[in-house]
Amino acid sequence: MYKVFVNDKPLFLTNEVSKETDFQIFLLESVDIEQLIVKMFTNKIKKAYLYYPDEKEILKKIKEKIPVNKAGGGLVYNKKGEVLFILRNGKWDLPKGGIEKDETIEETAIREVEEETGVNQLKITKKLQKTYHVFKRNGKYKLKVTHWYEMTTSFEGIPKGQLEEGIEAVAWIHPDKIGEALKNSYENIKLLFETQV
Repeated sequence: MYKVFVNDKPLFLTNEVSKETDFQIFLLESVDIEQLIVKMFTNKIKKAYLYYPDEKEILKKIKEKIPVNKAGGGLVYNKKGEVLFILRNGKWDLPKGGIEKDETIEETAIREVEEETGVNQLKITKKLQKTYHVFKRNGKYKLKVTHWYEMTTSFEGIPKGQLEEGIEAVAWIHPDKIGEALKNSYENIKLLFETQV
């Protein structure tokens, strides 16, 4: 099962149907994906299942219905074990961004962290899960697939937010305070920390 977030509401891609649920079930094969997304964006639907019988094909099927943007991002630890967060649109987030031509997804993740925070000397320590969310750009809905990497850095300077990306602040957050930051974050970011704790 995959979890795609539409305006922080879960859209589950599944090959199983449970009888008792409090959410609506749609057939991936026949659903008008744009109409479903609009209903989720406007709070008419709070959570939904998209059903397709072959689990291995689910992602491929949804990608046929909605354009995909590939992105890379970092969950970065400094020497003190603190995690690098950015504040954008009033919410705590992790640095990430879209892939550029002739770049590997790992290069994207490192470049985006450096550009958005000014933090360098980054080293990928392991690949984390991918997250999925729908966003709207130029009147079109797109599925953003973000490849996340755990990274470490020996950077000791002061991080600096990329203003043209709308980053209001950059902060190293102590592990004890991460739970507090996540209360004002996005559901797909919270998923990354569920596997860390």
